[in-house]
Amino acid sequence: MHRAVPILMYHAVTHSPAPAIRALSVSPDAFADHMRLLDERGFTPVTTARLGAAWRGGPPLPPRPVLITFDDGYRGVHDHVLPILRELGFKATVFVTTGWLRGPNQIDGAALDTMLDWEEVRELAAQGTEIGGHSHSHPQLDQLPASELRYEVEYCKEIIAERLGSAPASFAYPYGYSNRQVRQVVRAAGFAQSVAVGNELADPRQSPFALRRVTVRRSTDLEEFARLAEGRAVRLNFAADRALTKGYAIVRRSRRLLRKAAGAGL
Repeated sequence: MHRAVPILMYHAVTHSPAPAIRALSVSPDAFADHMRLLDERGFTPVTTARLGAAWRGGPPLPPRPVLITFDDGYRGVHDHVLPILRELGFKATVFVTTGWLRGPNQIDGAALDTMLDWEEVRELAAQGTEIGGHSHSHPQLDQLPASELRYEVEYCKEIIAERLGSAPASFAYPYGYSNRQVRQVVRAAGFAQSVAVGNELADPRQSPFALRRVTVRRSTDLEEFARLAEGRAVRLNFAADRALTKGYAIVRRSRRLLRKAAGAGL
């Protein structure tokens, strides 16, 4: 029987984050402490692709699985995360926003902080880190017209496949936002699974294109991190976040309906 699995969502790992990402960043020392706690308590990190395959009937997961995921593709994933992953023999998944990465596909001025370049991404992949898609320009995908939505998903996948020599299997929704149309486009593009946020444990009863994650941020101390990893009081821990998310969802749906009405000339 499959059990719920914690999917940890990180962003930047850096000593000096840009103001825009400070709240969602962690220090290198804090990250190392998190990873050593997982190691000491017998967790085995697996990639998002491995989890998806196991829940589709593939090779079973280890006894205490956990997923370590990073959104956007900040340079600290190479400089600070990769050394500790190597030391402990851990796997992880990095979801890259292809238009933010340094290189020929970069969108000038779009990135919030210093990003990975493609040589660093290839080094991560060579060490066993899964590289997943996170769109090209990091928009709210569920607010886009159909043509722009397909472009964001398909172009992201195309760039990763071209740069790494193999297509990504996993996708993460920017801001965690998706709807049925977004999930259908991600699936049609050839991704096998995708992750949202939700601040709950991932469960095999969830859609493979709406797997929940829990947020790790600068205010997450080691005691709280241990609770998240072990799945203790997760819903209570994020109760305030969940209330804000529900309120904002109503606002976003209203904005989308207004845009559709304007486009139809109503």
